Amino acid sequence: MLITGGTGSFGHAVLDKFLPTDSFAEIRIFSRDEKKQDDMRNRYADNRIKFYIGDVRDQFSIDYAMKGVDYVFHAAALKQVPSCEFFPMEATRTNVFGTQHVLNAAIQNKVKKVVCLSTDKAAYPINAMGITKALMEKIAIASSRNTTDTVICITRYGNVMGSRGSVIPLFVDQIKQNKHLTITDPGMTRFLMSLEEAVDLVLFAFENATPGDLFIHKAPACTIETLAQAICLIGSIPYAPQIIGTRHGEKLYETLCTREEMAKARDLGEFYCIPADNRDLNYSQYFQEGKDMGSRADYTSQNTKQLTLPEVKKILEKLSLIQPLL
Repeated sequence: MLITGGTGSFGHAVLDKFLPTDSFAEIRIFSRDEKKQDDMRNRYADNRIKFYIGDVRDQFSIDYAMKGVDYVFHAAALKQVPSCEFFPMEATRTNVFGTQHVLNAAIQNKVKKVVCLSTDKAAYPINAMGITKALMEKIAIASSRNTTDTVICITRYGNVMGSRGSVIPLFVDQIKQNKHLTITDPGMTRFLMSLEEAVDLVLFAFENATPGDLFIHKAPACTIETLAQAICLIGSIPYAPQIIGTRHGEKLYETLCTREEMAKARDLGEFYCIPADNRDLNYSQYFQEGKDMGSRADYTSQNTKQLTLPEVKKILEKLSLIQPLL
């Protein structure tokens, strides 16, 4: 198995999941950061893990790492919304061209299955990060039509609690430094997912996908204010936030599944599956009368289950980075 961007939170979670088993004879970690790779090498000290320095922007480096691979989890991305707003071409090089390079290499090497990791920001995108991830999804679906040897699918999920650059580690650091919690907009809502749930979604896609499928994990949500209040309760400090306003490219709420996708979504219990539209460009062969899209609404962080303050507090208390505050 090869994990692109494998030194991130997702890569660590996958290793924690698979290393205790004998599912894979070798797990390759592909990333640009030799410091993070060295940290990971020392942490796990497992000969089944092989490290490859490279960049998905470089077709040659990903071609080299892909030889002999059976399965790929494509997690490499530029994913910080404000950073991508200031450097949209850099986001394009990694999230769009990088994905095409990974898929080119996978198809060339007859990889059995590729799971591409996407984000809620790709649905109705308004920022550079979301736009490039939406294009990533389109590239993956288009590539899935042009190969019979490699199954290419996508997972899309919301904010992962405690992941790099997310707000929970920021709040924890601010509490430790006796600073006011900085809140963009108290009424802003976000999906809440644990890293384990994100991995479960990817594994579900890994086991069940057909070419071009898009899998979405149903998740509850809460306001940023509720999240901050819960962390203050855990840290036993008064809730006295500093409102700093919405940052570049941020939405008031996130969409995991658009109305158009919901119209054809298969409800799989914990997940939605959006099958690919595999018609070709000869639309005259597929003529049909206008079709009612139905009344299903978007699936958003506004209309999903809204967590109460006690519920959010209970969820946060399970996170390892929260433990020092308890």
